[in-house]
Amino acid sequence: MFNILATPVFTNDAVVLGILLVILAAIFVTSNSDNPKWQKFYTFVPSLLLCYFIPSILNSLGLISGEESNLYFVASRYLLPASLVLLTISIDFKGIINLGPKAIIMFLAGTVGIVIGGPLALITVSYFAPEMTAGAGPEALWRGLSTVAGSWIGGGANQTAMFEVFNPSADLFSAMVTVDIIVANIWLAFLLYGAGISERIDAWFNADASPITELRKKIEDYKDSIVKIPTLADITTIVAVAFAITAVGHLGADFMAPLIGENFPELSKLSLDSRFFWIIVIATTGGLVLSFTRARKLEGAGASKIGSLFLYVLVATIGMKMNVLAIFENPGFFLIGLFWIIIHVIILFIVAKLINAPFFFIAVGSQANVGGAASAPIVASAFHPALAPVGVLLAVLGYALGTYAAWLCAILMKYASMI
Repeated sequence: MFNILATPVFTNDAVVLGILLVILAAIFVTSNSDNPKWQKFYTFVPSLLLCYFIPSILNSLGLISGEESNLYFVASRYLLPASLVLLTISIDFKGIINLGPKAIIMFLAGTVGIVIGGPLALITVSYFAPEMTAGAGPEALWRGLSTVAGSWIGGGANQTAMFEVFNPSADLFSAMVTVDIIVANIWLAFLLYGAGISERIDAWFNADASPITELRKKIEDYKDSIVKIPTLADITTIVAVAFAITAVGHLGADFMAPLIGENFPELSKLSLDSRFFWIIVIATTGGLVLSFTRARKLEGAGASKIGSLFLYVLVATIGMKMNVLAIFENPGFFLIGLFWIIIHVIILFIVAKLINAPFFFIAVGSQANVGGAASAPIVASAFHPALAPVGVLLAVLGYALGTYAAWLCAILMKYASMI
């Protein structure tokens, strides 16, 4: 991947983690400052966007490297499930159900946008640059793009499935991974910015965001009724609960994934042989179960704040995987990816306009497809930390549909490349 420096300046993950935490602290201190200049700045630039964007700049400059660091793996496998437990522990599950069918509709609209966006983007770009689709066999462009479809409808497990089914060359697959990361994260940046101006977008859609507002208010009122100054025992209990459920998630994943992979291989189409799938499902389920118990009162000592910190560390590690300069390596491939995501966005906006869906459902429905369980809760929490489970639940649905929808998209792209 293209970097200004051949090797990163900081390769020690302890140093990189320190840099990321200093960045996060600086962002949140300034975003909560009484200084009018900072207040004006954060009126236009969401703090969450900076948590993602600043590490990406450091990666592009070659100061740190998302490829050489293990921090994303640690954050996604340990901190993400722990954060989901703490963010769901005080959730009003009935309130989520009462959000209605629009969340599902927007998720499915996002899936359709990916399925038809791939072949349409391929046709459009090949019209201007036909040599791009001239490859044959493992070098056929549609084979490489099939892995992007898998990633954008479900996640890494679905991407791997498409790689195994359509067998693109190693070089082509490597280029597609770069396209996937850069384009998806550019769109993520737009969604994080949109979360900060969601009221204006909702007004344009004539959308009724009152169910979301009511859920937020209900959760905030509950938090106010149980708030307390946390003791060491409280904080230790919160962290223990989060990582105990995470441990259960890993234990369950270590058992379920190989069991299904070896005895029920047909279920791999639903990503049920993916360890990450089971970690996320078990952690989310554990948090939801605890929300019906006395553990819910841990929110009064700041459970969601600790969960949000874990999630922001994940945001920083995601940003650190993005190198904006890599777009110059294969500009034609990135052009296809950009056309593809634009078609996805257009369909989302058309459907949202037709059903008057608030921007929250657009953002979460899109990321449940394109980002999966790693970033869907991030986008949801940009609206409010308590809404993170909505993103997770839709992302799980993405796992189930991912392989089938990505396979259909790949077949359509195969025929589109023949036009």
